[in-house]
Amino acid sequence: MSSNFADLGLPAPVVTALAGRGITEAFPIQSMAIPPGLTGKDVCGRAPTGSGKTLAFGLPLALRVSRARPGRPRALVLAPTRELAAQIHDELRTLLTPQKRTVASFYGGVSFIPQLKVLRRGVDVAVACPGRLADLVRRGNIVLDEVEIVVIDEADRMADMGFLPEVKRLLDQVRPDRQTLLFSATLDGDVDVLIKRYQRSPERFEVVPDESEVDMTTHHFIDTRREDRLTKTAELVAKHGSTIVFCRTKHGADRLAKQLQRAGVSAVPIHGGRSQSQRDRALATFTNGRALALVATDVAARGIHVDDVGCVVHFDLAGDHKDYVHRSGRTGRAGAEGVVVSLVTEADGAKARQMQKALGMPVQGRPGRSGSSSAPSSDAPSRRRQRNRPAAKRPGGQQHRSQGQRSRSRAGR
Repeated sequence: MSSNFADLGLPAPVVTALAGRGITEAFPIQSMAIPPGLTGKDVCGRAPTGSGKTLAFGLPLALRVSRARPGRPRALVLAPTRELAAQIHDELRTLLTPQKRTVASFYGGVSFIPQLKVLRRGVDVAVACPGRLADLVRRGNIVLDEVEIVVIDEADRMADMGFLPEVKRLLDQVRPDRQTLLFSATLDGDVDVLIKRYQRSPERFEVVPDESEVDMTTHHFIDTRREDRLTKTAELVAKHGSTIVFCRTKHGADRLAKQLQRAGVSAVPIHGGRSQSQRDRALATFTNGRALALVATDVAARGIHVDDVGCVVHFDLAGDHKDYVHRSGRTGRAGAEGVVVSLVTEADGAKARQMQKALGMPVQGRPGRSGSSSAPSSDAPSRRRQRNRPAAKRPGGQQHRSQGQRSRSRAGR
């Protein structure tokens, strides 16, 4: 399988532009998805965050999308979170501008007025979260019957967040002969329903971790008294630097951020209750290092890509093992080392044991016994080896698998 962009069927000017950004070798999901994407075929890709999905669908979209009329985009990209939609928008703008095509993003937390102005002028590619897009459709500001290309990114996260009924209603309004590109970390369950209902004999691909590589993230479940969690979190931030701390509620995230600040730790909160401008400022403050701790609800568990996060702290335990994986994936990206710490109170003991078993981790110590461990280094960490998982076979589509690669450029995400 070629990793040369020119061999994938991309025009020479596009290949040259990518090289100018330091992007010279295609990631596996790009090598597999770009050729059929360029020919108009439906694509169904299983790939984790950070595997290069945006270029995998962005390049075919940029080269194939037509010019739109006002209020009637010709391509639609659906994303589960505002942050992911914003990041996709920025990457697509870079790809679309040389093709003389336009892109705009549509999500909640910001005023309708700028979005309505863009729609009146006409936008070729709409990147949207399902909720705001549905509002615009109901208001008659946007019509989807001329959409010729649809991208569904992180479809599994859409399902986790309860967006699939809205996604289906939106897709039912798109022209039936559209091209549909779907990417997800899993392709079963509710995601498989989307595939069967909205795709036509899709080319199916799967990127799996390289069995020879070891996940360098270490996982710790530390028994902690409830009143000691603040002190423990401050110690972890001081030790590891850039840290994302997860709380269960919006109020809890706001309170913890203030408590960390009073304790001398630079911290900013991010959650669904804050405006989009507040969320953008918080993420920028954390990304550029002015804040060492980003205190978040699960809104930041997927769709936010920040390099060099040294530690993830589960101040409140994750809801289940899937949420644990999503949260924990914010560190140890692209083969880097990372530390994940769950602060286990006495009330959380049984839940922590169940989660460790579901994750295939050895049960560490006696979760729920207050104060039995004081630091990650004194716990026996769990370092999980990544394993290949079998590629699922489906009728009517070609199946491919590839080993994962380390990220070479943020632009490829």
